[in-house]
Amino acid sequence: MTITVTTDGPVATATVDRPEARNAMTMAMYEALADFCAHVDEHPEVRVAVVRGAGGKAFVSGTDINHFRDFTTADDGIEYERRIESVLARLEEVRVPTVAVVDGYATGGGLSIAAACDLRLCTPNARFGLPIARTLGNCVSMPTYARLVHLIGAARTLHLIYTAGFVDGAEAARIGLASELVDDIDARLAELCEQLANHAPLTMQASKVALRRLRDHDLPPDEDLVRQCYGSNDFREGVEAFLDKRAPRWQGR
Repeated sequence: MTITVTTDGPVATATVDRPEARNAMTMAMYEALADFCAHVDEHPEVRVAVVRGAGGKAFVSGTDINHFRDFTTADDGIEYERRIESVLARLEEVRVPTVAVVDGYATGGGLSIAAACDLRLCTPNARFGLPIARTLGNCVSMPTYARLVHLIGAARTLHLIYTAGFVDGAEAARIGLASELVDDIDARLAELCEQLANHAPLTMQASKVALRRLRDHDLPPDEDLVRQCYGSNDFREGVEAFLDKRAPRWQGR
């Protein structure tokens, strides 16, 4: 298992520990993250949940691309997005405040995980990005789009996706993608967790649920968009090109 769970008093931490792959997530790791959420909810003494990456170079660099090698139809994409969204939704539903600690890359699925947390602490070395228009040619689920729009607005969300670039820690804090920019992230994390652990749990829980309800009101379907991308020749080309370490040849079909 490459997610390590530790508990220190009222703080439970899930550390994504696969630094040799920039903490890229396997399906087993996504399941372990969901299990961490259940662990937090089952232990009333836990008052704060933290998600972070090991190694100092990445929070999470996304899903391991090898997972996509065997995708042959749009249904594979539908199943994948639903599976990932079930984990992200579970992370959002954790009863206590959740904090993502971003030092290095939060890319693709890593950005989605960070966006599903309540707060995002980052260092100047943080790099947030969703470079799928340059890499695989896929899309994300409607709830993930909604999370990003909720945080940074539609124009910035499209700019991030269209340019396939990265936002550093300072810019992320400026536009609201990160809740705080700090140099000594461990010291600030300890201070913040102590603060949250001593605040009224029901007030914080009600507030996070209320904001999620406001965001998700009448959320539209996305299956047609997922099918369009994951069922395309471009997606299969993107996966092969990524694994072959070459530039993809997009055809728009």
